Amino acid sequence: MATKQTATASAAAVSPAAPAATLPTPSRAYLTATADEETGEVTETSRFRYLPGHPKQIRADLKAGVFNVNGEQVLGKTLSFIPVALRIFADNILSMGRKVWAELFFVDQSGAVCAVLFHGYSVENLQKLNASLFYDDLKLTDVVLTCTPQKKENKTVGGSYFIVEFSYTPADPAEVQARQEFAQDFDLYREETLTGTEERRITQGYRVPASYHAEQPAQLDPQEGGSHAAPAAEALPVAA
Repeated sequence: MATKQTATASAAAVSPAAPAATLPTPSRAYLTATADEETGEVTETSRFRYLPGHPKQIRADLKAGVFNVNGEQVLGKTLSFIPVALRIFADNILSMGRKVWAELFFVDQSGAVCAVLFHGYSVENLQKLNASLFYDDLKLTDVVLTCTPQKKENKTVGGSYFIVEFSYTPADPAEVQARQEFAQDFDLYREETLTGTEERRITQGYRVPASYHAEQPAQLDPQEGGSHAAPAAEALPVAA
């Protein structure tokens, strides 16, 4: 005589499995969708966290050759991410004089939207990579970008400094889609770096609120995805 446990197992073996619940499909790739078990009401939640105009600030400390959060928590000697949006532009920001800058926005492992700035020779290196990607029918927002500070010696005045070099690997198309749809739905910018006096060189996914444009004087039109060369860069890059 079969025990209750055996009988139950036998019944389970011959009974058809209950169909798995069908998960609702989110309307955008960066959203997750859940359905209420009783009402069936679908709720969508963003995978990414972003306070407009105030992304999490990641700094490239090119004196020490590391990346950190707000000048405090050190993240390491390399930084890898899929760019959500970016701009390369000339402007006087953060009281550092007029320079050519690269401002990139990305999502970190916690889901927070971050921004990081580069200038000087680092920007020249990024523009070279952008040109190479163009001929491979790719954009910077299509790849996992790895930023690695490389130590250089200043033979003129002595001492050393770091310049960021960039490499890439193909990104997961689903993750690229999620980020590009997020950039379509949200103004991605950093309030502290807006001046109204920029000269835009390259733009991918970057956008400020329409109300900001209404308050500013006319600017040079950005070249979407362009690859204009930057002027001669500074000899000693410093932290953004």
